[in-house]
Amino acid sequence: MKAGLASFRILIAAIGLTFASFAAAQTLPGTEPPAEEIATAPAPDPFGRETPRGTITGLLRALADGDYLRAAQYFPAEEGPGAEAESEISEDGADALAADAETKPGLDRGADLARKLQIALDSGGSLLAFPLLSNEAAGVVDDGLAQNLEQVGTLSGEEGATPILLQQTTAADGSTQWRIAPETAEEIADFVPAEGVEETITDEQVALAGAPLIDWLKLVALALLAFAAFRLLAALIMAVFRRAIAEHDTNPIYRFLHAAMPPLSLYLAVLTFYATADNLGVSIVARQTLLRYAAIVAWIALAWFALRLVDAIARVVTGRMHRAERRQAVTIVSFLRRGAKVLLLAIAFVAVLDTVGLDVTTGIAALGIGGLALALGAQKTIENLVGSVTLIADKPVQVGDAAQIGEVFGTVEDIGMRSTLVRTLNRTRVSIPNGYLASERIENYALRDRFLFHQTIGVTYHTDAEQMERLLGELRTIIAEDGNIIDDDARVRFHGFGDSALQIEIFAYFNTRSYPESLAMQETLLFAIMRKLDELGIAFAFPTQTIHVQNDIAD
Repeated sequence: MKAGLASFRILIAAIGLTFASFAAAQTLPGTEPPAEEIATAPAPDPFGRETPRGTITGLLRALADGDYLRAAQYFPAEEGPGAEAESEISEDGADALAADAETKPGLDRGADLARKLQIALDSGGSLLAFPLLSNEAAGVVDDGLAQNLEQVGTLSGEEGATPILLQQTTAADGSTQWRIAPETAEEIADFVPAEGVEETITDEQVALAGAPLIDWLKLVALALLAFAAFRLLAALIMAVFRRAIAEHDTNPIYRFLHAAMPPLSLYLAVLTFYATADNLGVSIVARQTLLRYAAIVAWIALAWFALRLVDAIARVVTGRMHRAERRQAVTIVSFLRRGAKVLLLAIAFVAVLDTVGLDVTTGIAALGIGGLALALGAQKTIENLVGSVTLIADKPVQVGDAAQIGEVFGTVEDIGMRSTLVRTLNRTRVSIPNGYLASERIENYALRDRFLFHQTIGVTYHTDAEQMERLLGELRTIIAEDGNIIDDDARVRFHGFGDSALQIEIFAYFNTRSYPESLAMQETLLFAIMRKLDELGIAFAFPTQTIHVQNDIAD
């Protein structure tokens, strides 16, 4: 109890240290920076313009809210008086921005550009999907553009597609910001919307989350239609394979396709949605929002596909190993399958977090710092994992083996990453930690190449020497003529004089590796011995006592 409480305290301390390391990873390693550096460090940008992803995300949120004054903060700052102050407008909210718009023409122009950009994107322009936007302060450095430029989308006009560029600038406080590049701003200013395209949301339309409801319905309908089409195609393909393959249930190709089709249909539907959503001419707010969630669905589909693929491959390999009676290989395949699935789930989880917008880099770095401390609270778990590797490498038992493990006797049903499951003779299921199993004495009955027959029979003392010699000869003949006995090690000997019997030892090996077969062979041999003793008129001895009574009374 005390040991368990101590382990619990260690685990709690480890978790606390992990979170502490996570917080410490937010700063540079080593000692804390001097107070002078802290005082002069630029404050975080309230508009989130530190990265291209943050700029586009903040701009879309402003457009969704219809706050074009806030959206103006993502366009180039106007040169001249008041320009510096414009970039500093942050925490006063929309009211402050509206008040400053009267005295700062840059805000008014930026708001007009934001409105035009929204109309341009709604009428055929596109932005990169959320996962493709760089979340680094330096942006993408190998995109062939200038170091301070980043392409985040395209504008579709009469003269063709025009790239939407962000430009990295330095603010008055020394911080770097990503804003719409001046050349892109000029393209937006000269943009003439197509006839009939004016405002994103009119008074007659029902709005939902900054976009017309009809646009949301169009995009959802497109996604459902794409998924239904690919599921129908998958069903037709599987129907063709069922007709073409006689025993399709055991065919590896069919089993692979059966496992892959559902997640593959979902993934292809997401790709189709990505490729066709820009052609619908719907609100950029609705489009980018659903494309962001579509990316999450894509990662889930890929993880689902990978998990089913691992299971399908494992089933095929396991079936072949069973047919080849390579039971240890079955154990290894089962271990690798579980490890692969855990790894795939971890990768998918990190990818989804990144798609959502959470910075997982710091968390992963923190795991490296707190991993050692966390391991202190999980010593038994690590011990069991190491034990499972030892069991697979040394092969003391395999799945299907009958074995004596410590005080437990039964058949091994499964060797997992943490424990081994044993089915006892009472049909109970015992879970043995692999750490304990790796250090325990194991007697594997399944590895026997033959079964021992060792009996000591006793005959009565009424049996004379001639009868004993004849009996030994007859028993040796029975052993020699038994086709199930290995002759090399067989022997029949007069063993000695017991308390109430003349003892005969019979030692032999049955040529079988099957325990049930050995029992049948033993039964046949015992019946033959009984018949021979009965034929010779020799009786089996049993414990007896002879009491002599002496009468000492004189007549």
